[in-house]
Amino acid sequence: MAARKKVADQEIPVEEKLKSLYKLQSYLSEIDRIKTLRGELPLEVADLDDDIAGLGTRIGNHEVDLKQLEENANKQKGKIETSKIKVERYTQQLDNVRNSKEYDHLSKEIEFETLEMELAEKHIREYAEKVKDIKEKIAVSNERLQEKKTDLEHKKKELDDIVSETKSQEEKLREKAKKTETTIEVRLLTAFKRIRKNARNGLGIVPIQRGACGGCFNKIPPQKQMDIKLGKKIIVCEYCGRIMIDSDMVS
Repeated sequence: MAARKKVADQEIPVEEKLKSLYKLQSYLSEIDRIKTLRGELPLEVADLDDDIAGLGTRIGNHEVDLKQLEENANKQKGKIETSKIKVERYTQQLDNVRNSKEYDHLSKEIEFETLEMELAEKHIREYAEKVKDIKEKIAVSNERLQEKKTDLEHKKKELDDIVSETKSQEEKLREKAKKTETTIEVRLLTAFKRIRKNARNGLGIVPIQRGACGGCFNKIPPQKQMDIKLGKKIIVCEYCGRIMIDSDMVS
C-alpha cells in the first residue's frame, strides 16, 4: 500500500508510465504463453473427472435397481411357494369333500392359487429380462469408466509434466509482474487490465508498427504517430482501444 501511495504521490513522466506498462505486458504475455502451452488440458482433466463421477453414479444407481429387482423376484418366489403349499392342501381336501359346494369352493381356490403362481412366474421372467438389460448397461458403463480413467491418468501426467516444467518460470514471472504493478498508478493499471481483459490476444499496450496499431493493425494518422513518439500523454487506438507506445521506447 505504501509503495502504491508513493507512486500516486510522485509525478512520473508519461514515457516512464508507458515503459512500465509495456514491461508488465511482456511478463503477462509470457504467462499467457505458458497457459497456452498447457492448452485445454486443465479443462479436459476437469471434464474427465466429471464424466468419471457421473459414470460412477450411474453404475451405483443400476446396482440399486438390481438389488431391488432381486428382492422383488424373491418375493414372487415366496408367493409361488406359498401357493404351492395351498394347492397341495386344497388338493388333499378334495378327497374328503362332503358335497358339491365344498368341491366347487376348493376347485376355485386351486384355480386362483394356480393363476397366482403363473402371474408370479411372469413377473420373475420380466425381472430377469430387466436384470439382463441392466447388467449389460453396467458392463458398458464399466468399460467406459475404465477408458475414462485411463485417459484421465494420461492427461494428468501430461499436465503434471508441463506444469512441473513451467511452474518455476511462471512463479518468477508473476513475482516480476506483481512488483512492476506497484510502480504503476492505480487508475492507469485498472484501465490497462480492463483493456487487456477485453482484448482477444491479451494485449493491453502495443507498439506502433509501420505506422499502424500493433494490436489491430489499423493505420494511425501522422499527427497521432508524432504524439505517441513524443510520449507526453497516454494515447489509445481509436479502433481497438489499446494503449499505444512508440517502438523506440521498447527496443
